[in-house]
Amino acid sequence: MFPSQVQTLNMSTTSSSSIWLLSCRKLKFFTRIRRFLHSKAARKQYGSSASDHSNKLRIVNNTDEEEDLVVEKTESELDGSMALQKSVKRLHFGSWEEKEMAAKAIEKLAKEDVKVRKLMAELGVIHMLVSMVDTEVVGRRLAAIKALIELADGTFTNKELMLEAGILSKLPKHIDAVDDQTRHEFAELLLSLSSISNTPFSLANTEVLQFLIAILESATSIETKETCLGVACNLSAVLENARPLVSNGTVHTLLKLSSFKELSEKALAALGHLVLTLMGKKAMEDSSMVPESLIEILTWENKPKCQELSAYILMILAHQSSTQRDKMSKAGIVPVLLEVSLLGSPLAQKRAMKLLQWFKDERQAKMGPHSGPQTARIAIGSPLHPREAQEGKKMMKNLVKQSLHKNMEMITRRANAAGDSSNLKSLVLSTSSKSLPY
Repeated sequence: MFPSQVQTLNMSTTSSSSIWLLSCRKLKFFTRIRRFLHSKAARKQYGSSASDHSNKLRIVNNTDEEEDLVVEKTESELDGSMALQKSVKRLHFGSWEEKEMAAKAIEKLAKEDVKVRKLMAELGVIHMLVSMVDTEVVGRRLAAIKALIELADGTFTNKELMLEAGILSKLPKHIDAVDDQTRHEFAELLLSLSSISNTPFSLANTEVLQFLIAILESATSIETKETCLGVACNLSAVLENARPLVSNGTVHTLLKLSSFKELSEKALAALGHLVLTLMGKKAMEDSSMVPESLIEILTWENKPKCQELSAYILMILAHQSSTQRDKMSKAGIVPVLLEVSLLGSPLAQKRAMKLLQWFKDERQAKMGPHSGPQTARIAIGSPLHPREAQEGKKMMKNLVKQSLHKNMEMITRRANAAGDSSNLKSLVLSTSSKSLPY
């Protein structure tokens, strides 16, 4: 390059910087003129008293601060746009190291501004980041996934572009070959993609289900499992996803995880969606864990939400199914429901009372109107003596009283509420057998 050309280049650079400085000075000049006009109008309106003078000074100072903020905001916006332009250029045309740095910069920019997330789709950033997920370098792949997570936050268009770019096909086929952090980031991305119902999240390909089940059944962290359960809950809320979820053994996996108190709530929520379908209900009816595991969850006094969800699933299974009600009765559900109806949350109490009513009605139907003692049919022997009848009534009262005392002791022992035991005792003692739900 000739010296004259270098001098011309330097002159052009200097001229561009001088233009920027000149524009800033012009901005300050016009804001000062506007401030002067505002102060002049305020002087005419309020007069020349001392208090009005202080108000004018306050207005002038506020205007100074506002114009400084305008200049700083303009400079920061220019810096952000330059950083965005530089990052996009590196992501498209840079080396692999530059692409990784650009992905980290895009993650930071997308986290700070919602408008930037929408602008990324127009700049072709999403397809480039999805292609980076295929790389075997852990740091590079993590940078791309984290950037995609931020870009998917609250933008339906970006989520759709990620699915169109084939992000689901980039999921790792072998979970054991992936580190825990990468598993967690993949799970976070899937949770974001499945968070809204109108996302075109198709389960026609089984990569997503295989990935979720592999993580849920492997020895990963609780946080990662909880995130995957959130994905399963979102997917199970869509009716079209019920068949692939059930056919891939998701019901059995969810039933196992529902026994862990840290994961039970989301697992039960997904089961609550699936039990409304014929396939999901049949899979739960055929499971060896039902109803024992769900009855056990009803005894968790410190997990009211889990009690409510478990009672809901049991209601669906027991509705119009004498076989399931018989299994529940043999598993000892009645005393547990009695406890929940007295000590559970309002919603859990309501569902427990409904179940108890079904068991009561079924027992009365089995007994029938003539299944009890039929004194009118006694044709042989002497009639029943009044004294014997009175003793029989006393015996029945003693049996009912013993049963009530036994239920009261079990309830107070499980509730572990020594202070409220007197209230419960008075409640049970003052309640007749006819007024009990079962």
